[in-house]
Amino acid sequence: MSGLSLLQTERAILELKRHFEDTLADSLRLYRVSAPMYVKMGTGLQDDLNGTERPVTFSVPAIGNTKFEIVHSLAKWKRMALANYKIPVGEGIYTDMNALRPDEASIETGIHSIYVDQWDWEKVMDKDERNLDYLKHTVETIYSAILSTEHHIATKYGLNKFLSQKIHFIHCEDLLEKYPNLASKEREHAICRELGAVFLIGIGGKLQNGQPHDGRAPDYDDWSTPTTEGHHGLNGDILVWNPIFEKSFELSSMGIRVDPETLTRQLTERNAMKKASLPWHKDLLEGKMPQTIGGGIGQSRLSMLLLQKHHIGEVQVSVWPDRMLKYCQEQGIHIL
Repeated sequence: MSGLSLLQTERAILELKRHFEDTLADSLRLYRVSAPMYVKMGTGLQDDLNGTERPVTFSVPAIGNTKFEIVHSLAKWKRMALANYKIPVGEGIYTDMNALRPDEASIETGIHSIYVDQWDWEKVMDKDERNLDYLKHTVETIYSAILSTEHHIATKYGLNKFLSQKIHFIHCEDLLEKYPNLASKEREHAICRELGAVFLIGIGGKLQNGQPHDGRAPDYDDWSTPTTEGHHGLNGDILVWNPIFEKSFELSSMGIRVDPETLTRQLTERNAMKKASLPWHKDLLEGKMPQTIGGGIGQSRLSMLLLQKHHIGEVQVSVWPDRMLKYCQEQGIHIL
C-alpha cells in the first residue's frame, strides 16, 4: 500500500497531473487546446481501436436527430486540429481525452476501466523525420517527463522510486524471436521484468508467425513501413515493470502517423478501402493534413503507477462488479 489517505491521494493526483502535463508540454513544445467528447458519425474521426469495440452513440433531436459517438480516442481529431490551428513544424497540441469503452472485458484485473482518461498529444513533424531515430528521440523525451514526475511525487509524498532510469527499444519481431513460446502479453511481462522500461516497436502488422503482436487500426499509426531488415513500423507502446502487480504495465500507445501512401497500404491490407471515401480520410489522401507524430498517455494509469496503487479505481471514479468492490473493501483498498 502507498500509505496515502483518500484526501492525500486526491491532492497527489492533482499535483502529479500538473507536473507531468507541464513537463511534457515544455519538452515537446505543445499548446493546450480544447477537444470534443463526441464526434459526428460517418465523418471518419472515430478511432476504431481494434475494430470490435462498440462506441457509445446517441442522437440529438435539436439538430435533426443527428447521431454522435463518444470518442474512443482523439487520434484523428488531433491531426485535423493541427491543420486548423496552423501549428508549425516542431510544435504541437495536447488535451484531456475522456472516453467510454463499455466493451472493456478486463475490468476485473484492477488495471482497466470502462472510463479512459488520457493526455492526447500530437505534434507536427517534417516529412524527412519519418524514421526510427525521430520516433526514439520522442519516446525518450516522454519517458524523461515520466521520470521527472516520479521524482517529484516520490520526494513530496515519501514514496520509493522504482522506475528504470533508461527506456530500452525492442521490435515486436525480436521479442517474438526471444520468447517464441510465450503469448504476446507474456512476452511483454518477460521483457519488462528483465529491462524495467521498454518501447515495443511495430504493433499492428503481422509478424513472422502470421499474427500481429496486438491490434491497431489501419488509419492512424504507421505499422507497415519497412525500417531495418525484417522489421516494419514506426509506432509502439511504452511499457514499464509494475512492482505492485509484478507485470508489465502499458502507459502509452503512440507513433508516427500514416501518410497517404501508408494509409492506402494499410487500408488495403485490412480490406478497409471503403474508409478512403470518408471525409477525414479523403482530406489526408489529398494532402490536406500535416505529417504528425502523436499518442495517448494514460492519466489514471500514470497516477496509479506512481502513487503505487493496487487498483485503478483508487485514482478515478468508474463502475465495478459488486464482488470486486467487496474484495477491495476487505483488502483495505479505497475505491473512489
